Amino acid sequence: MQEKGVDLVKHYRDLAFMGFTEVLLNLKTIINNLEFCKKDLIEWQPDVIILVDYPGFNLRIASFAHKKGLKVFYYISPQIWAWKQSRVHQIKRDVDAMFVILPFEQEFYRRFGMEVYFEGHPLADALKEEATYSEGPITEGRNKHIALLPGSRKQEIQTMLPEMIKAVKMNTEWEATIAGVSSVGIEFYKQIIGKENITIEFNKTYELLRKSDAALVTSGTATLEAGLIGVPTVVCYKGGRISYYIARQLIKVKYISLVNLMLNREAVTELIQHKMNARNLYHELDGLLNNEQRRLKMKRDLNELKNICGEPGASARIAQKMTELLKRKTAE
Repeated sequence: MQEKGVDLVKHYRDLAFMGFTEVLLNLKTIINNLEFCKKDLIEWQPDVIILVDYPGFNLRIASFAHKKGLKVFYYISPQIWAWKQSRVHQIKRDVDAMFVILPFEQEFYRRFGMEVYFEGHPLADALKEEATYSEGPITEGRNKHIALLPGSRKQEIQTMLPEMIKAVKMNTEWEATIAGVSSVGIEFYKQIIGKENITIEFNKTYELLRKSDAALVTSGTATLEAGLIGVPTVVCYKGGRISYYIARQLIKVKYISLVNLMLNREAVTELIQHKMNARNLYHELDGLLNNEQRRLKMKRDLNELKNICGEPGASARIAQKMTELLKRKTAE
């Protein structure tokens, strides 16, 4: 944003704290940042406030802004359709218009009488030059290439990556490459990999996916990235036993993968909790690599996903819609 000429009053990294303990330890900083932002809004009196994702902080700002009579637009909805749906009433009260990136979110907010707009997913922009995955059959006589995307946080990498490696090593004709996260550091990965001959590539996730025959991907935005590139994928997730139990009581959706949520069916296999083990990963990979009928079906599903996400330019279309809407609301 700064590169585009935006004046940054405070960087988001000074506002973001994840985890119950971390929030408690930084509570004073969080409160001070909230007060700082409120004071800045009052002094500046903008024509509209555009909130982007980050509900823990932004919904509080939305409530404050609404009380002060400021117009509020929200881009990239909190995932309230998955859990804590009761927050929709607060959003309807405090937000003048919601701009979403998933088609079913539009239907969700319309049920509550909200003004909501969908113009496609911004990942279509990021991936418009990457969606060149080969749709032909795998060439016989060569090793199969598997992309491993174990996540971006150390805790999930520690959980996912060992099982992913075990699965790939069950077949000597499979070669694995890990999509590394620079902030984690290579030494952390090396501790998990040990003596296994596995390559790590940093900051080349899209390129890695494009040249791979299949991928094991930890649940998150990466599942949608893999889907839009078109690589056959197995979605993985495993958490702590207590956390998983609590999540199962709270989450209201059938799937954890954005690919399946958007298609409203299980297009990619989801291996969750006790099902996420090396043997099951191997079985799913074997099917994706050696069952051509299954590969073709998945590719057809992923092509449908691309159509749902829309043409590149979603963010530009949203910006135009925001401008038009602001002019109309100002005139009312």
